[in-house]
Amino acid sequence: MKFTKMHGLGNDYVYVNGFEEKLENPAEISKKVSDRHFGIGSDGLILINPSKCADFEMEMYNSDGSRAEMCGNGIRCVAKYVYDFGLTDKTEISVETLAGIKYLSLKVVDGKVSEVTVDMGKPELIAKNIPVISENEKVISEDIEVAGKTYQMTAVSMGNPHAIVFYDGIANMEIEKIGPEFEQHERFPKRTNTEFVEVIDRKTAAMRVWERGSGETLACGTGACAVAVACVLNGFTEEEVKVKLLGGDLLIRWDKEADKVYMTGPATTVFSGEIEL
Repeated sequence: MKFTKMHGLGNDYVYVNGFEEKLENPAEISKKVSDRHFGIGSDGLILINPSKCADFEMEMYNSDGSRAEMCGNGIRCVAKYVYDFGLTDKTEISVETLAGIKYLSLKVVDGKVSEVTVDMGKPELIAKNIPVISENEKVISEDIEVAGKTYQMTAVSMGNPHAIVFYDGIANMEIEKIGPEFEQHERFPKRTNTEFVEVIDRKTAAMRVWERGSGETLACGTGACAVAVACVLNGFTEEEVKVKLLGGDLLIRWDKEADKVYMTGPATTVFSGEIEL
């Protein structure tokens, strides 16, 4: 199998050209290639396929083999891949995902994509649609008891579920203990991604993320979008927020009038190769 390893702010995936490669069991392949000791090493596998309703399709699997709806960092790398490897010459493209069709604008420098802005669409705030179990229609700064401690969470879906928790001291927190407790909590029928957030000022927030099916990652694009929405909903920041992740910064803007979230950030190619399956 020919592949290219890419990352968005350290959130790394193995990318396969689905126009040329046909994989029999991508879920199992994702587990194999993601292994950082015996495989290539990644947060998952992304196939770039033909689409009947968009320019391309992004078929995505987490490192545990589970199918994922969408990945903000991953889709920026899809845009870089298709342009840099000559699958398109357009700088405005559409990509089909399980979370709907996303529209991307590519910034090209010296013939290569350096930065991508993604129209991430409308944030979903209705609890049953996220999904999260709640007596309220929306979950904004709502109590949740996890492992004997009460936290306040705000729930947002950006095509996949997110629980945002404003938390002092994220640098020193034991996310490897807290994260799985949130991910598997009974209030999340489809599990959840969890973002632990410190607000720095009205235009800046820092976060760490425990991703459903992958554990802690260096960055999560949909998570950063959910964090920006949660910051606004709780009155902590302006509508445009620089979100600082372990792997770098993303600029997120929630256009409340249009009710759309825009994410801008880099995409990087690491290397290409071939692996026996």
